[in-house]
Amino acid sequence: MSQTEEQLKAIRERIDALDEQLQTLINERASLAQEVAEVKLAAGEEAVFYRPEREAQVLRRVRERNQGPLPAEEMARLFREVMSACLALERPTTVAFLGPEGTFSHEAVLKHFGHSVRPQPLAAFDEVFREVEAGSADYAVVPVENSTEGMVSYTLDLLLKTPLKICGEVELRIHDHLMSRENELTAIKKVYSHAQSLAQCREWLDAHLPTVERIAVSSNAEAARLAAEEPGAAAVAGKSAAERYGLPLLASNIEDEPNNTTRFLILGREPVPSSGEDKTALLLSTRNKPGALFQLLKPLARHGISMTRIESRPSRQGTWDYVFFVEILGHCQESHVATALAELEKEAALFKILGSFPKAVL
Repeated sequence: MSQTEEQLKAIRERIDALDEQLQTLINERASLAQEVAEVKLAAGEEAVFYRPEREAQVLRRVRERNQGPLPAEEMARLFREVMSACLALERPTTVAFLGPEGTFSHEAVLKHFGHSVRPQPLAAFDEVFREVEAGSADYAVVPVENSTEGMVSYTLDLLLKTPLKICGEVELRIHDHLMSRENELTAIKKVYSHAQSLAQCREWLDAHLPTVERIAVSSNAEAARLAAEEPGAAAVAGKSAAERYGLPLLASNIEDEPNNTTRFLILGREPVPSSGEDKTALLLSTRNKPGALFQLLKPLARHGISMTRIESRPSRQGTWDYVFFVEILGHCQESHVATALAELEKEAALFKILGSFPKAVL
């Protein structure tokens, strides 16, 4: 055996020993998760197994103590999967989203909850909300904004009516790919995709397929399904859709903005305690008088609270009547935030706390 082979043999033996230790420790962690479930059930109360604030704290510590060579984000993803598998031992978690499987919403579910979750694809946004409201699903994942296309108006409209609470957020980098059973771009006669993805890839499509018909469909996964069935058809979708329908990629990363990102909200039935790094989302409307919005938001400035987002939407209660979707830094239970919100509520015609939730970690 050469010196190189001896060195490699010694390194591989160390790897095998570490793998054995890792497996033992992961199973020990899983056993402790089962003990947690037993303690919660023995308490006789309605047990809450998924704790968004607890998971956010764990993942932040993972990132903070990471020293490489694995990047902190990759290490956090590994821990996310370990936590997902352990949570499934306590109690399987069902998460509703706008389907079918293979969409970016499906990817967001797996990124936030891990692959041990039970995804529940549904056909319409309002169905996603209703499943959680009725208790048929534990949580929902819905898109709220895209970095290039802006806010998802339908989500904001449903937040106005739902009793659900925002209990988390997840950001997903969006990479669009052109996929087809055809081998050449010249064979493509039509391109299917969701309207938003078609808009996000407009420049590439104009440059490479300027005369090809573009057809908007309900989801990117549906686009991939159609492209898999029709000769001369292609789809713009993510890799998960390509894998699901066995479509080769003709072109990768065709989105116009390389940093194109969609943010999703996690919705549940219970409020979430503070994790230490949180946001609070509000729905507000003002009385119809000069300077009303300025007066409404003054308590935030007075108490040193940063507003990270404000978006207006028609209230559907009167012509030119609007509500504002506002996000601020901090948890509604923090004293300075609670004081500011109490002052703000006195000034507002409509005041609704949509939820306080941990800032995205992954």
